[in-house]
Amino acid sequence: MSALPVLLSGSGVGFTLGLIGGGGSILATPLLLYVVGMAQPHLAIGTGALAVAANAFLTLAGHARASNVRWRCAAVFAAVGVLGAFAGSTLGQAVDGQRLLFLFALLMVVVGVHMLRGRKSQGGAAEPAGCGPVPSGKVVTVAFAVGVLSGFFGIGGGFLIVPGLVFATGMPLIDAVGTSLLAVGAFGLATALNYALSGTVDWVVAGQFIAGGLVGGFLGMRLANRLAGYKGALNTVFATVIFVVAGYMLYRNAGAFAATP
Repeated sequence: MSALPVLLSGSGVGFTLGLIGGGGSILATPLLLYVVGMAQPHLAIGTGALAVAANAFLTLAGHARASNVRWRCAAVFAAVGVLGAFAGSTLGQAVDGQRLLFLFALLMVVVGVHMLRGRKSQGGAAEPAGCGPVPSGKVVTVAFAVGVLSGFFGIGGGFLIVPGLVFATGMPLIDAVGTSLLAVGAFGLATALNYALSGTVDWVVAGQFIAGGLVGGFLGMRLANRLAGYKGALNTVFATVIFVVAGYMLYRNAGAFAATP
């Protein structure tokens, strides 16, 4: 397996994480399958989850330096969400790989629609609610639900965590983007560990993917700092990419539910 496609794919994934705080695993799985050439969907999901987790933690450092991380909320979402991610990834491994990819593509369409609706920058420095020493039931419920979905589909969950944080706490969007990365990394690591226990992680490819992500993440962070006020345009462009990838995955797995188990 050539290293160049892996490095380029990792760079692209790192770039999206650095730029908008999500989209890592939504791109990682199809890139590993259709660009890198992995033959097994579950192997691609497990490997991608590990690589995205590592890149999310590295990108988190940049957002922390920009004061975009609300650590208490990040800790609650990460801790509670990890439990959901373990449960979700266990369920995901019991589902036929082709069917899992078909459902994954449908989720991508939903995410794309959400992005087209626009995530406008929110002003002010509102203090997030529900993340005190005893987190609110709303925060705990949303964190667990996002974790389950993240683990089931093998995604880091950035596009689920960011709106989840805004919905559950009312924090400004830019803070939700930075704060989400701790949970993205934790969810991805929980999913990757679960897949690793069943031998469905390619460690060499994961290392190459992470190396590429270092470069992409740095470039994404630089661009995000310059274009922070134009997230609507970035969402539109990235939503278009999501629709294209989702459409291709739906086409490739169109017979998933018609086939005999």
